[in-house]
Amino acid sequence: MAFNGDNLPHQNQVVVVLIPFPAQGHLNQLMHLSHLISSHNIPVHYVSTVTHIRQATLRHHKSSSTIHFHSFQVPPFVSPPPNPNNPETDFPSHLIPSFEASTHLQEPVGKLLQSLSSQAKRVIVIHDSLMASVAQDATNMPNVENYTFHCTCAFTTFAFFWEEMGKPPLEAFRVPEFPSLEGCFPTQFIDFIVAQYELQKFNDGNIYNTSRAIEDPYLELLNLFSAGKKVWALGPFNPLTVEKKDSIGLRHSCVEWLDKQEPSSVIYISFGTTTALRDEQIQEIATGLEQSKQKFIWVLRDADKGDIFDGSEAKRYELPEGFEERVEGMGLVVRDWAPQMEILSHGSTGGFMSHCGWNSCLESITMGVPIATWAMHSDQPRNAVLVTDVLKVGLVVKDWDQRNALVSASDVEKAVRRLMETEEGDEIRERAVKLKNAIHRSMDEGGGSHMEMASFIAHITK
Repeated sequence: MAFNGDNLPHQNQVVVVLIPFPAQGHLNQLMHLSHLISSHNIPVHYVSTVTHIRQATLRHHKSSSTIHFHSFQVPPFVSPPPNPNNPETDFPSHLIPSFEASTHLQEPVGKLLQSLSSQAKRVIVIHDSLMASVAQDATNMPNVENYTFHCTCAFTTFAFFWEEMGKPPLEAFRVPEFPSLEGCFPTQFIDFIVAQYELQKFNDGNIYNTSRAIEDPYLELLNLFSAGKKVWALGPFNPLTVEKKDSIGLRHSCVEWLDKQEPSSVIYISFGTTTALRDEQIQEIATGLEQSKQKFIWVLRDADKGDIFDGSEAKRYELPEGFEERVEGMGLVVRDWAPQMEILSHGSTGGFMSHCGWNSCLESITMGVPIATWAMHSDQPRNAVLVTDVLKVGLVVKDWDQRNALVSASDVEKAVRRLMETEEGDEIRERAVKLKNAIHRSMDEGGGSHMEMASFIAHITK
């Protein structure tokens, strides 16, 4: 939606502008936050490239009629297919041209902020930590406040800052072992991150999609590192109750299949929107699932391209011959977009094999579903440590030390059985449900998360 006179703010109004990073896991979190802020009757403006506004709205589960979208043109960028055979890292380097193109949003965003700030009492900018350069003009405007949104958990962000400081001893606090950043990012992207983080010293505060019920100690530690700027834990952003049908009332066939299964009997397997698996790894996963004799839903689609609308055919993964016939009734392979939150919130889902992107971790944790962790790149190896070592609501399928190794069918089978049919798996599930209940309580009126959001809204509208 273009900006026009109809959606100009009133002189006494506070408006919020959200600037997401153009990758699905980031677009989605700020779409959720847009709805939360908009529910307080605050006008919300969501800004991105033409392509990524289209992607964010297409995939969001909820109508977004209350949000003002601003689709800005950026220079054309190449949108190559994912490369699963990169020997250095599983990071989706094929998306980097789209990330770099999005830095050209600085000028149109600056103009939008100027226009809004001349009309509104105050403009609150919430920019993804990787979009600091796009939001930087906000620092020169008197009635504009600029907050950094960190799209991963407090634990992983804390680990990054603590490491940067040379891991100083922390009084009476034991930090769990976490993997180095080796293999998480290509050099080209590390340079991009460093450039963005340099600009964050000018912000007015930091926002996390997490809650004190999940990781209070790490939020407290981040407070120590934040140079007096407030740390807000406003999550979880995703809804805690999920409609089992889409906006036009249709139910996905896999949800109907779940209706017929026993409670907690199905493991859901999905490696997110940026993971491209090697062909031989697909074969091993398929064989492992078949041998495990456990019920499963497996989302098997290629990683997103920088432009998901470029018209080129996505790669279709080959499964072992006769696999789908042999597992009929026991498992489902979904090759299109799957309704992840509906699957995770379903009573028949008892486990999630995941790459541990923070969106997926949070959705699983808030639905009380334990995670079999298989980190691929970026923040995922450290998120996996939070899940398994800190919260103890998951187990490891693939250790980061073994990141370049093929995970064998028997390792997949073992992990699935361990989570789905052992006493240890039941105990992990119990802890996951306890944590879910604590999160839900904190989101109720009077709970910690509910009060933190109320306090943030009061702070920006004061």
